[in-house]
Amino acid sequence: MTILIKQATIVDSKSLFHNKTVDILIEKGVITQIKNKIAPTKNSKLIEVKDLFVSAGWIDMQVNFCDPGYEHKETLQTGLSAASKGGFTGVCVMSGTNPPLHNKAQIEYIKSRSLNNIVDVFPIGTVSHEQEGKDLSEMYDMKLAGAFAFSDYKKPIKDAGLVLRALQYASSIDSFIITHCDDKTISHDGQMNEGVTSTKLGLKGIPALAEELMLQRNLQILEYTGGRMHIPTISTKGSVELIKKAKANGLHVTAGVAAYNLFLDDTSLEGFDSNFKVNPPLRSKEDVNALRKALENGIIDVVVSDHAPQDIESKDLEFDLADNGMITTQTAFNCIVSSQSKITSQKIAEVFAENPRTILGIKQQEVAENKLANLTLFTLSGKTVISEKDNASKSKNSPFFGKSMEGKVIASINHGMVSAY
Repeated sequence: MTILIKQATIVDSKSLFHNKTVDILIEKGVITQIKNKIAPTKNSKLIEVKDLFVSAGWIDMQVNFCDPGYEHKETLQTGLSAASKGGFTGVCVMSGTNPPLHNKAQIEYIKSRSLNNIVDVFPIGTVSHEQEGKDLSEMYDMKLAGAFAFSDYKKPIKDAGLVLRALQYASSIDSFIITHCDDKTISHDGQMNEGVTSTKLGLKGIPALAEELMLQRNLQILEYTGGRMHIPTISTKGSVELIKKAKANGLHVTAGVAAYNLFLDDTSLEGFDSNFKVNPPLRSKEDVNALRKALENGIIDVVVSDHAPQDIESKDLEFDLADNGMITTQTAFNCIVSSQSKITSQKIAEVFAENPRTILGIKQQEVAENKLANLTLFTLSGKTVISEKDNASKSKNSPFFGKSMEGKVIASINHGMVSAY
């Protein structure tokens, strides 16, 4: 396939064409020409949009595609389709599966089932055997099979000694761990953020302390052991301060935030819509503002969709019985742009393309001639309205259907394939 991108501004600090508005010709999956003007040919697919930006392909560092075990909610193929429509050319698939990704067979399953797709898959194995939080998983075997890091996904590790051993072992095999921070003895049975809104609605709150206490513990273990740790979804002002202090002290820690935590606050739950019930929960306006500032100044390294499909039986019931989760791969970019009016194309490229590759140890993609075309095309000035018909996920647990959101993903390009709206 021949693709001609007209008058796009390249956002890639490594490229000679950074911040230049040019035409880009892609032939058989390779960027063959970048010039001020390129004449279209009869057989070329033309992409021409006002205020168009092009960056290296985006990577979503936290998705749950439910496969194997929960294919009634999502499969690898439907999840990857949704990701490509959201602008992602790579995803870190977490172990919210049955069985969890706790040995080489599961990692090999994910890799084989996702071959020949526009979206590259980076499997994340478990830290503990079967996510039980007791014994280390087969981390070395999983790394040889293709695991990029290790995480028990949304199951926080209670055993501090296990976190310590996991950090030491991961470091010895040149890898790292990803830890969800939530002290269940404090957040137990909580339905939403603890605060004014939870009191008004009569719902049991989840204190910020539950996240911050476990984050502090994990950072202290990291300081003792060394190694690398990634915190996938911080959600509170206090967590921002803890990450800021840890980085200043030289700890090898990186942090992400779920796109919905940048866009929404806990007042969204006043209508008891279970699609707003997520983990970590939507926090206060003060927390949201702190997260936005942390993203702006680089304390937060990446933004993730935290895509978590749920079927109707898990969501369409009383709020306190509904499961956590929101499908978000198609709207993560829009959440960022809608939440921050002054967001720049460079910041989008940093948190979606450059920083995820740095953290994962993946070679940076350069937007240059004779390089493979792994690209995301987007505009900050356009608007997006996602309908149920547009939804590529197998599940429908999104609060954004039918709502106009800022920004628009134009296309993702990878392996000679293009996914365009």
